[in-house]
Amino acid sequence: MNVIVKPKEAVLDPQGNAVRDAMRHLGMPEVRSVRIGKFMEIDVDGADTDLEKRLHDLCRDLLSNPVIEDYEMQRAKIRGQRSAGEKSKSKRKSKSKSKSFK
Repeated sequence: MNVIVKPKEAVLDPQGNAVRDAMRHLGMPEVRSVRIGKFMEIDVDGADTDLEKRLHDLCRDLLSNPVIEDYEMQRAKIRGQRSAGEKSKSKRKSKSKSKSFK
């Protein structure tokens, strides 16, 4: 499951405003607004109705502050399964050499 937590529309987002202003300053005047939130990937075993209800309860009670934040749960794709038209993404390994200092 994927969980997205973000400030409610009626709540001011000073961090989002700061990022918006920085983006405009760095040459993106088209940016109208930015909302900063949290994204969580939760790997669970099973898919029964009770499990989903318990996850909703955890999102409400632990992962978000219901007074100022909304959350959304999304079913994650099954690993190895791609949607139609999605290109394969390869992971590139960084070739950095570590140096030891004495």
